[in-house]
Amino acid sequence: MRAKVGACENDEDGGATPLPSRMKGLAMKRLTMTVVACACAFALALGVLGGCSPNAANPTDEQKANRAYMSQVNSIMTQLGDDLDSFVDAVSRGDVVNMRTQADNAYKELDQLANVEAPEPLAEVQKQYVDGTAKMREALDEYITLYTEASSESFDQSTYDDRVAEVQKLYDEGVEMLKAADEAAASK
Repeated sequence: MRAKVGACENDEDGGATPLPSRMKGLAMKRLTMTVVACACAFALALGVLGGCSPNAANPTDEQKANRAYMSQVNSIMTQLGDDLDSFVDAVSRGDVVNMRTQADNAYKELDQLANVEAPEPLAEVQKQYVDGTAKMREALDEYITLYTEASSESFDQSTYDDRVAEVQKLYDEGVEMLKAADEAAASK
């Protein structure tokens, strides 16, 4: 005897049996839409970085150093946005191998950001950027893991909503950290 629980069937002993292909397709579509929405919101958050450097007729050495730093950060974040666009494209095609490749490309940008030397007045801003992007890295890793597991026949659909909520929480924390870094940089 089987009991239908959500979109997953459970045996009498509670073990999950494979999702019917139609239900599996719906779960994958929902998961894909979640990552697309997350990546789009992240790309918008990165776009805020463009307006962080004030214009002054005769900038001081400190202002020049701050602008050079923000220019490096903006360049890295622009490339990161491109990498995330490619990640979303891989998700839309259900290509887990390419998802991993694009995530690895994004990680290179995150590593590059971590290695940018910030001028003293922006050292705390640099830490906030690094902490925020670390959360984003964690969210990408968790998403790929979830997507891979959800593609398997033995995936327990009952855990799906909680797992997506965990990924979303990591993502939201990363975005908030990046917003705080943007605000701190704008006030310098």
